[in-house]
Amino acid sequence: MPAVIDNYLERQLLSRRDKLERAAAGSRAPAHLQYLLAEVDRALEKMDDGSYGLCEACHDSIECDRLLCDPLVRFCLDHLSSRERTALEQDLELAARVQKALLPRESIDVNGWHICYHYDPAGVVSGDYCDVIDAADAGLYFMVGDVSGKGVAASMLMAHLHAMFRTLISVGFSLKSMLERASRVFSESTLPNQYATLVCGRALPDGRIEISNAGHPSPLLIRCGEVTELEGSGLPVGMFRTEDFLVSEFDLGSGHGLVIYSDGVSEATDTSGAEYGIERIRKLIDRERTFDPLRLLSNWRDDLTAFRCDAMKTDDCTMFVLGRTAST
Repeated sequence: MPAVIDNYLERQLLSRRDKLERAAAGSRAPAHLQYLLAEVDRALEKMDDGSYGLCEACHDSIECDRLLCDPLVRFCLDHLSSRERTALEQDLELAARVQKALLPRESIDVNGWHICYHYDPAGVVSGDYCDVIDAADAGLYFMVGDVSGKGVAASMLMAHLHAMFRTLISVGFSLKSMLERASRVFSESTLPNQYATLVCGRALPDGRIEISNAGHPSPLLIRCGEVTELEGSGLPVGMFRTEDFLVSEFDLGSGHGLVIYSDGVSEATDTSGAEYGIERIRKLIDRERTFDPLRLLSNWRDDLTAFRCDAMKTDDCTMFVLGRTAST
């Protein structure tokens, strides 16, 4: 593991040892605390002899994300006990239910805007982030992102982003200030290897769009029958404590729109290993005689499924379409 992760885990173990010793000293039933203390000491000894982070069954490396969540993990996923496997499955099912409850409605019509999306986790849970918040006269906020990592940890970070942005929007910050504050909070409350790429925007009732791209694949602008990439991607949210985000602004008229996607879409592969790619998305949009968000999304989803055929899905996929249905 990288030295920064090793150092972090060692500090975590030493901190937990200190807390356990103090708790055991004042406890009337310290047996379980003594057991945990012995487990911490065992992990620290493994750090000293270089065997920490190796599965005790197969001696291969334990998944880093699991160690970061629980430094006392002793076995890789392939060698969990039946009890541990059952507990993990229950955690995944709970995380999936929480994540599903956090998603917005799949089709939204507000103030002359229509939004629809398709959210498809690669596994039980997803690290993709998708939300739409109606702030009345302040506009319709939309976010599409991708959190680093996979599994339960990534899904919990997605929930963290969800809560942060909903809170910041309720306070009334500008898009730029909101992203700067969210990035600072995310950086200070997560591990060094955790961040999120994100497209964050606001659709106003008069047809104006404000949008910022924090390291995410470039959105596609559909206007007057032409498809263009919105350039100007910055750093991901939470990569550094202090970041600056560029916000672009433009108008959309009736029949115009935006397409946003996660890299699980553009980097999806077929059975030969060929990538789906952004050009295929552009051609799909070009074939639409008139821009209809729901029809485009349906055709796009079907096209990706046909392209993949029997190839294994390796990443989460989010497809997001925003269209202007009223004249400015």
